[in-house]
Formats: sequence, structure tokens, C-alpha cells
Amino acid sequence: MTFLDEVKNAVTPRAALLVIGVLALQLLFIASYVGALHDPKPKDVPFAVIAPEQAAARLVEQLGGLPGEPLDPRTVADEATARRQIMNREIDGALVVDPASNTDTLLVASGGGTVLSSALTALTTKIEASRQREVRTVDVAPASPQDFDGLSAFYLVVGWCVGGYLCASILAISAGSRPANGQRGVIRLGVMALYSIAGGIGGAVIVGPILGALPGSVMAFWGLGTLVVFAVGAITLALQALTGIVGIGLAVLLVVIAGNPSAGGAFPLAMLPPFWEAIGPALPPGAGTWAARSIAYFEGNAMTGSFLVLAAWAVAGCVITLVMALRRPTNAESRPVGV
Repeated sequence: MTFLDEVKNAVTPRAALLVIGVLALQLLFIASYVGALHDPKPKDVPFAVIAPEQAAARLVEQLGGLPGEPLDPRTVADEATARRQIMNREIDGALVVDPASNTDTLLVASGGGTVLSSALTALTTKIEASRQREVRTVDVAPASPQDFDGLSAFYLVVGWCVGGYLCASILAISAGSRPANGQRGVIRLGVMALYSIAGGIGGAVIVGPILGALPGSVMAFWGLGTLVVFAVGAITLALQALTGIVGIGLAVLLVVIAGNPSAGGAFPLAMLPPFWEAIGPALPPGAGTWAARSIAYFEGNAMTGSFLVLAAWAVAGCVITLVMALRRPTNAESRPVGV
């Protein structure tokens, strides 16, 4: 038998398709990360203006007409309202005009992303200079000095997501992509839940008491981490139950390729291209990153939507996994899997 015959026998059509699938994931990874992160620009950033009525109207018009529409300006009644809206994550910055002097105040929140707060500072400084005015910046929700560029929340969530799909993948590889019956499906989800509890508290303790990277309640981080890990693990189990080993690749596509660059980690959502900005909040990494920053820097505000997203992924994963476990396998599905 020649070498080419050996190759033909070893490389089955299924193996060839899996290799092609891996190549597709690789190219999608490059396209997604470079596409999302290569040219970040603020776009329609929610921004408040506090000024006397006529001056406020002119300034809002000026800010709204900037090239590229970096800001989505609106007027608010006073500085206290602007601060409250920033802490509620309704706006990302505010300009407080002082008619009694030539210095105005810019309110930002670097806890939501230092890149965005820096971009707002640079943009506002340029605008104020054109009006022969100066600006001083006040950080309403500052990032921790131990949280470089405000990235710790994102890396924490990435770690939780990785743990979720790796644990689910190992469960499927060791005992079959689809649970043999409903009881096995419940056991698999139960193991995933116990793993999620351990992974959640582990991550919370590392970024809090051990490293001091993030402020905020350890218990709140524990709850968030448990939900993130379980949501990712459950949907990975579901994808594997539906498609076999291909489900691992689909989980990577969902969480790593689509989810991580759109999560608002390296660059906040308002600086991402429209597609990634739109999908980010609906995927586990984006929902988790938003909630983690809310816990750390925004007094736990504006987390309901993120928790609902994570809960939806978790419920969908559980339902699909159990339905597939109860479904009678076909003859083809009963045969051992080979390469």
C-alpha cells in the first residue's frame, strides 16, 4: 500500500470536514477581532449638557453635529441629575457649563472603560478650546488603580466563560455528546451547576481579596460568576447534544469569536462598529462584562438586563439538553464516533 493510499484511508470525509471547520473558525476569529477592534471610534455616546437654557440648546446642536456623530447629546437639569444618570449607566459623560467663569467641568466614569473616558476628555477639550474655554475632568466612577485600563472585569468574565465551555466539552467528550437518557442529562447539568458555583467563587476571590483588582461585593461577583459559567456551560452542552463534536466549535464561535470582541472589554460598546455593538449585550461575555463593571464601579445599578440575558442562555441550554437527552437516538447516532 502506497503512502497516498494510507493518507486516503486515514483522512475520512468527516475528518476533512472537521479540519475545514477549524480553518473557518480560525479565519472568523481573525475577521471578528480585527473587524471589531482595529479602528475604535466613539459613536452616539450618550452625553449630557448642563448649561443655561439658550446656551445648552446651542451646545447640544454643536455636539450633535460633530463629524462622525461621536456624541448623542441631551440636556439635563443639573449636575446632580447628570451624576445620577452616569451612576445608573444611562449616560457616559456630561459637560457642566459654568457661566460665571471660563472653565467648565466634564464628568466621566472610567470604571465603565478608561478608553472611552479618555476619548471623551480629548474630544471635549478640543471643543472647549474652539470656544475659548477650558475644561477640568471629574471622574464620577473611577477605575481602581489596580485595574489597568478597566480591563479586569472583562478578563474575569472571559475566564468564567472559558471554564464554562471547557467543562461542558470535557463532560461530552468523556461520556458522549448527547446524554444517554433524561437522568443522565440532569446529572450532567447538575455537575455543571456545581462546577459553576466553584468557578464563580474562585474568580470572585481572586479579583477581590487576593489581587485587589476590582472593588465590589464578593458575594455579588460570586452570583454573577456562577450564572456566567453555568449559562456558557449549559448552552455548550446543548450545542453538543444537537450537533455532536461540532458543538464545541459552535460554542467557540458563539462565546469566543462573536462574544469576546463585542463584549465591550477592550473598548466600550459605544466605540465598536455597529454590528458588534448590537450583538455584544445579547451574548454571555458582553452581558457578564457589563454586570461585572456595574458591581465594581456603579453600585450594582443597571444589571437587570444582563442577568436576564444570562438566565435566558442558561434556561435555553438546560431545555435543549434535556429534550435531546429524552429523544430516542437513531441508528446512526448510536454508532461510536470515529475520525
